[in-house]
Amino acid sequence: MAGTEPQSQFGRALVELGVELIAAHSPQAKGRVERLFKTFQDRVIKELRLAEVSTLDAANAFLKRYLPIYNQRFTVPPAQAADLHRPRPTRGELDCILCIKTTRVLRRDWTVAHNGHLYQVQTNVRATQVVIEERVDGTLRITHQGHVLAYARIAARPGHPAVPQTESRRPRRVTQARTHPWRKRALPPRELLAAGPST
Repeated sequence: MAGTEPQSQFGRALVELGVELIAAHSPQAKGRVERLFKTFQDRVIKELRLAEVSTLDAANAFLKRYLPIYNQRFTVPPAQAADLHRPRPTRGELDCILCIKTTRVLRRDWTVAHNGHLYQVQTNVRATQVVIEERVDGTLRITHQGHVLAYARIAARPGHPAVPQTESRRPRRVTQARTHPWRKRALPPRELLAAGPST
């Protein structure tokens, strides 16, 4: 409706990393990676069998020897010799990007519901929505415009404070003193009004 296509978590991470995602809608459009997959699904399995590899650790050790040989055979020289790679983001930046981000509504009582749990935001923030980050290490962060918010997990939403029985919500009737200016008559006394206008 807004003219934007839905974005996956993978696509969102690529945008934050500054990487352009070019979708390939057929195997022919991504020939190099399909050739790599074919090698792993066919030739590498036979090589593992010939090397009598039967454990995960032995397979990882085999790949460390096999991949340099594979890369040397199928590597294509780049068109430019200059290294155009950008600096790698810091560990903290990668943890912030490579996670699952979900936008949630921040209620008026500063509570957020996520995955069946309720969280109380303790940071004073003026916002209607916050972002919940589910990290790879299992931790969870609540942020707003990149700022981390303090929070605590609660079992139920906080209720409204009870009104003491001695208090009343009805407006109190205030009686002004006799000397108050509002008690002074702006009109003539009733006797003069009853007598009528003087001639």
